[in-house]
Amino acid sequence: MTQWLVTGASAGIGRAVTEQLLAAGHRVAATARDAARLEDVRRSYPGAVWTADLDVTDTAAIRAVVTRAFEELGRIDVVFSNAGRGAVGAAEELTDEAIAEQVAVNMTGPIQLVRAVLPHLRAQGGGRIIQTSTMGAQISSPGASMYHASKWGVEGFLESIIGEVAPFGIGITMVEPGSVRTGFGAALSIAEADPAYAGTPVGQVRQFIEGSGGNLTGAAPGDPARVAAAIIASASTRPAPRRLVLGSDAYQAVRAALSGRLREVEAGGALAASTDFPA
Repeated sequence: MTQWLVTGASAGIGRAVTEQLLAAGHRVAATARDAARLEDVRRSYPGAVWTADLDVTDTAAIRAVVTRAFEELGRIDVVFSNAGRGAVGAAEELTDEAIAEQVAVNMTGPIQLVRAVLPHLRAQGGGRIIQTSTMGAQISSPGASMYHASKWGVEGFLESIIGEVAPFGIGITMVEPGSVRTGFGAALSIAEADPAYAGTPVGQVRQFIEGSGGNLTGAAPGDPARVAAAIIASASTRPAPRRLVLGSDAYQAVRAALSGRLREVEAGGALAASTDFPA
């Protein structure tokens, strides 16, 4: 039996991971903005679920909940950071508040969660951190600039600290799913439209979202149960995989993006060398 701390556990991938862990006999410290939405799993698995309200934009609350979880569970083997939200709109359409929320939920919150759990993981001699990211941390699309910025940002942070925490037996994995059949689309923050963008790619994205009725992922190829199973399985892989690209759409999109960037870098090889001091 292992013990997990899961944020964003009340819906989507977080919910699927929580339910599969409990069904397999593990114990879960499950958090959500409204932990009452986890009451059904508490009843189904009495004694195996520890719950707490947690808004990941509240750094003080993160530290308090993490401290309580480690104190009451004794040891946490895996921290699954899964809370997140999307914002849609052209860069100039987004309000200051929407930009701040994207950074707080998708980047600053996960960063502060990692900072809060690291002392406990070091003290217990190791553990695993798994961060839900997205294929959107490797690719980008019009109308989602701040979503991509926040996801690229949190991956930059995690990439940097992998080497910092490895000496303490702490592994880090970034999960990059493609489109998965969850309720993600229903929780989007959508900016007020500027007519100037109506005939642009941003306008086309907006039309697609409005036409979906909030069910953006209804025909998505990604199966949340299989995504959850892959995430759980990764926790026992040694060494920790740096990234999990999950979904055929994610694989194709990420591979194309990385290949394209590599071609651009290679095309500039001579120019790069020309800016050095002469030998």
